[in-house]
Amino acid sequence: MTSLLLLIPQAGSTLSFSFRCGAGMAPQKDKKSKRTWKFVLDLTHPVEDGIFDSGNFEQFLKEKVKVNGKTGNLGSIVRIEHFKNKVTVMSEKQFSKRYLKYLTKKYLKKNNLRDWLRVVAADKETYELRYFQISQDEESESEE
Repeated sequence: MTSLLLLIPQAGSTLSFSFRCGAGMAPQKDKKSKRTWKFVLDLTHPVEDGIFDSGNFEQFLKEKVKVNGKTGNLGSIVRIEHFKNKVTVMSEKQFSKRYLKYLTKKYLKKNNLRDWLRVVAADKETYELRYFQISQDEESESEE
């Protein structure tokens, strides 16, 4: 039920009404800051053991990473660099960490390293290559 309030002005006074219909209340659009995605692949153990070439892996990523559905289209959007035992992928456009893991596994399979190495998330922005743990107990059981 709505109530109605009736105002009767007194003699000599003026009555004024002001209605605000949301003027100036439009939602403000936040300016999107340029976000960069940065992921690091730590290749320390395999590179030190000499079974993995980080330069070759960097070249593989540059050839295989897709930007806007096309390979070899990195431009200034995606940068791939390697320094010693780490490969860094920086992107101005959204880039999936899972996609980087997929490409790393593809490279390992291509070079027959998938049986010895696995890709493990070290933290939110880092993957590292680790050796599979083969326990001595399994080897002794298989020999018997």
